Parts: sequence; C-alpha cells; structure tokens
Amino acid sequence: MARPIRCRRICFEPLYDSFAPCGMESAEQVSLMVDEFETIRLIDYEKKTHEQCAKQMGVSRTTVTEMYERARTKIADCIVHGKTLYISGGNYTLCDGSAWDCCGKKCSKAGCAEKNQGVDRKELERMKIAVTYENGNVFQHFGHTEQFKVYHTLDGKITETQIIDTNGNGHGALAGMLLSLGANVLICGGIGGGAKMALAEAGIKLYGGVSGSADEAVNALLAGNLQFDSDVQCNHHEHHEGHHCGEDKNHCMGNGGKC
Repeated sequence: MARPIRCRRICFEPLYDSFAPCGMESAEQVSLMVDEFETIRLIDYEKKTHEQCAKQMGVSRTTVTEMYERARTKIADCIVHGKTLYISGGNYTLCDGSAWDCCGKKCSKAGCAEKNQGVDRKELERMKIAVTYENGNVFQHFGHTEQFKVYHTLDGKITETQIIDTNGNGHGALAGMLLSLGANVLICGGIGGGAKMALAEAGIKLYGGVSGSADEAVNALLAGNLQFDSDVQCNHHEHHEGHHCGEDKNHCMGNGGKC
C-alpha cells in the first residue's frame, strides 16, 4: 500500500501567482506547487536550513529537499526557456496557529487565524479578494455574475486590481474559477446554498448580502467594518426585475430554485 502524503504546512499563500517573460506570455507553461514555492521562500529568501524548513512545514528533511530541487528545476526551466510560471495547487494546508513554532515565531490560535465573524489582521497582510462585479458595484446574483473584480492586498492595503470575465461560467464552475485565481475571499450579494458549500470546500471565505460600491466594500473589509449577512441565502431561479437578492431575504428564500 502506498504511503499517504503528509500535508505540508504553509503560513500564507503566494501574493503573486504567475510570472511571464517581459512583454509576453509564453504558450508553454510550468506549474509550481504552492508547497514547492514555500521551500523556495523559506530556504532561498529567508535563508533557513533544510532542517528548519522541514520543521516549519511539518514534514521530513528529505521531503523538503525533494520539493526544493523540483522547484528550482521548474524555475530554471522558465528562466532559460522563457516559459510562463504559474503557482497553484499542491498538497498543503494553511497554518491555523496550532503549531508551537509558526512563521518563525511562537503564536496562538487567536494570533494566527482568528475564527470569528471578522477577519484576522494577519490574514489581511496577503489576501486576494474577489467581488461579483458590475459597473463599479457588487453584483447581486453570484451565479449570474459576468465579472469578478479581484483585489490583491498587502498589509491591509490594495496593491493591484483586476477585472476578470467569467465567460458564461455558472454556479458550479465559479468556485473553481475563484480557486484558480487564488482568491481567499468572496464578497457578493445573494448566493445559493450549493455555491456556498462549494466555496467552503475550496477554503474561500464568504461575505454575502453586500451591496453598493465594490471598492468601498473591500476597503470596509480591510478596515474590519464591512456589513454583511453570514446567513444570506438565495434559492429561487427566476429573479423579478429590480429585485436585489442580497437585500430581500424573505423574497429570495422562495420557489426552491437557485440564485
């Protein structure tokens, strides 16, 4: 029987998820796993030993060495041959503060990943926030959104934004799309139960029942004062003209369809 792969612990996901030769994006792509990226960060950037890296990631020194060598080979392939590097996937888990030695310092559950209604400040240091988007505002029906506006943040401040077309993807595919974009958080109006479950399984934190300016909503989240509805639910299939799913929960609960 094959030995089960042990999940690698990382403290946060990469701030940037792709790199390409200047002025072009090569058709040839290389995929660097997030756990492989973490070995590069810890060993090459933070100058930790392989043993220290292994301890922080919760795996053996041999495993770290194997991941590190794979990562360097992939990066060299991109640099030498001008390939596009994408950072995503891998067998890893985000630090939840249960480890005594985390991110190079001692921490507690409350200090590393707060499990309450708000957002932990350390989480906000490197967060990618997606918002259902239309004409500057939070679009009110998750499953029908034609665009996401994605906000890259660092130290609680917006550093970059992108507007991404959903290309007609519906409820089932949108959670996967957000995951591929590296989003940690979704802000939206109404959302159905199935979509909420898919987001939870993908590890994407949901702030539903939000309306108004998308930029203002993100700034409110970063400031810790976003008004949202943790129980937002949209179940009907046909929306009446002018109805805002996140604003009328009583109407939205009817008819047994999907948002």
